[in-house]
Amino acid sequence: MRDVVFELIQKEYDRQFSGAELIASENFVSKNVLEALGSVLTNKYAEGYPGKRYYGGCEIVDQVEQIAIDRLKALFGVEYANVQPHSGAQANAAVFLATMQPGDKFMGLDLSHGGHLTHGSPVNYSGKVYVPVFYGVEKETGRIDMDKVAETARRERPKLIVTGASAYPRDWDFKRFREIADEIGAILMADIAHPAGLIATKKLTDPVPYCHIITSTTHKTLRGPRGGIIMIGKDFPNPWGRTTAKGSPIMMSTIINSAVFPGFQGGPLEHVIASKAVAFGEALTEQYSAYIDQVMKNAQAMAGAFVAKNYHLISEGTDNHLMLVDLRSKGLTGKAAENALVRADITINKNMVPFDDQSPFVTSGMRIGTPAVTTRGLKEADCIQLVEWIDHILMDHENETKINTVRQEVNQFMKKFPLYPEIG
Repeated sequence: MRDVVFELIQKEYDRQFSGAELIASENFVSKNVLEALGSVLTNKYAEGYPGKRYYGGCEIVDQVEQIAIDRLKALFGVEYANVQPHSGAQANAAVFLATMQPGDKFMGLDLSHGGHLTHGSPVNYSGKVYVPVFYGVEKETGRIDMDKVAETARRERPKLIVTGASAYPRDWDFKRFREIADEIGAILMADIAHPAGLIATKKLTDPVPYCHIITSTTHKTLRGPRGGIIMIGKDFPNPWGRTTAKGSPIMMSTIINSAVFPGFQGGPLEHVIASKAVAFGEALTEQYSAYIDQVMKNAQAMAGAFVAKNYHLISEGTDNHLMLVDLRSKGLTGKAAENALVRADITINKNMVPFDDQSPFVTSGMRIGTPAVTTRGLKEADCIQLVEWIDHILMDHENETKINTVRQEVNQFMKKFPLYPEIG
């Protein structure tokens, strides 16, 4: 008898196939990535690292994990990589554990200005265990003022500075951040969870030459399974003078490895690591680079179409794969927009905008990204058509007849862009 769970999986496939996925943090993995994720490697316990396990029978998973490490190092041009974090949040937690003590101060982008929960939100471990201070964006421009970042850093003297965001549509000045970090003696960390694929293909500023430590997820623009990674461009001795029993300095990579396991996690998910390895291999190809080019072209096309319809985009546009739309000028909340669009099988997420006057459960904006629809094969004209449908609904968002009509049009349109036709 087939478990009801498989019926729900089929319904979720139908939902993904029929709709337009515009959540910036979502994507569709390849069939090969999907197959590796569902492999027998899920049966193997492998606490530790390749060649240094606490269980027997790890000879094969050691090879799999080493392939993932080697491909990730090649993809970003780094000297050290840890592929074991179960998520981006746990990757960040491990870096915090490796670089700070409870009660230490660190600085990150304000959540309400596009930051991430793990960058100091009071409801997250990062805001409970450590002492966060924040920089933000300017109300007039929607961009980070680096002079103000420097002022805050000099005043607060954080031990760690975190760059990166979940809803910031512009590139990052990692060079200036490193200058600020060096001035106050802080470690600089880049959380590139969102633009990782754009950075790996050299379409955005590379943090590797400037940031001491880099974290990311693997499931957004990298188009891999859900998981996290940690990287170091060039390994360095820990800045606190910790030494081995023989008096040699302990390298930062060793401290981070210990922070991941046994610090924050037990056995790694080797089936996920295998899936990461496949995704990293795909990301090293010319086809993937062309895909990222199209992601950015589609984002530019959508941003231009929204501006043409008098929507207010935070920072007036985008450098990457996402845009943040302030809906207050249209008299809408993010919650109302999300609910109406989801009913039309256009999936976006409500999102706080800088200086928002609504709660996080309502919000004044929506975040839109192009990675998933680009994986499906949509080009610029197709994305402009999506904006037409979005505007059509939002300008009459309680009209169920109109929503139903658009849903049918979207469903018919998306049939032209198959999703896993071999297994559908």
